[in-house]
Amino acid sequence: MAGETILVLNGPNLNLLGVREPSIYGNDTLAEIEESCLERCAELELKLDFRQSNHEGELVTWIQDARGTAAGIIINAAALSHTSIAILDALKSAELPVIEVHLSNIFKREPFRHSSYVSMAADGVICGLGPQGYLLALDALWRLLHGDDEEP
Repeated sequence: MAGETILVLNGPNLNLLGVREPSIYGNDTLAEIEESCLERCAELELKLDFRQSNHEGELVTWIQDARGTAAGIIINAAALSHTSIAILDALKSAELPVIEVHLSNIFKREPFRHSSYVSMAADGVICGLGPQGYLLALDALWRLLHGDDEEP
């Protein structure tokens, strides 16, 4: 099943990575994270569809569209993780494997960040490992698609 497309979705304010609160989110830009994901996808023989939006409805539409075009979803819904039932419902409706990613450790932050609606639809959650979390999510999604006995 080489060549499967992985949809990587990034939510509000992630377009500001590298300049917004680097003490929390690091110095890497979203473009640099995308480049790292492209490199890892090449190694895993996966295709990458990497997107960012500040608009909840656009993220929901992309998730809905993924049902017929993607093999799995990696999502960093950012603040929408903690507020969006619409994204939760879309992820459930997509019926695809989902890995949730957060750059920061949401459990070391404000209490409202400790709960995520996205987690209720995710097969796994990676948080607190910075940009490396995206690469780990690609590996995890590859294993979900190909079985634990296979090596990525």
